[in-house]
Amino acid sequence: MQEFEQQIFTALFYLPAGKLTTYGRLSKSAGYPNHSRQVGRILSRLPKNTKLPWFRVVNSAGKISLSGDAFKEQKRLLEKEGMTVTAQGKIQGFKKYLSD
Repeated sequence: MQEFEQQIFTALFYLPAGKLTTYGRLSKSAGYPNHSRQVGRILSRLPKNTKLPWFRVVNSAGKISLSGDAFKEQKRLLEKEGMTVTAQGKIQGFKKYLSD
């Protein structure tokens, strides 16, 4: 699992500002297709002060999957990067923000 985590962290580190990825795309780019749930678990354990752009990862519908304060923080950070996010967490124009 440690190698898997490292690959996820590396792929996430290189995700540029203003771009998004999904849990599934992140797992695939790290070389582990079909491991999107594990990506979610890994990201949920990141420390509060992480420099990794965890907030650029959303679900395949282009929506924030988190709730409570984590939802608010992710929404705030995405909006800070210029994205429009609805009150329900849907990213407007989601596909145009997807990283290759």
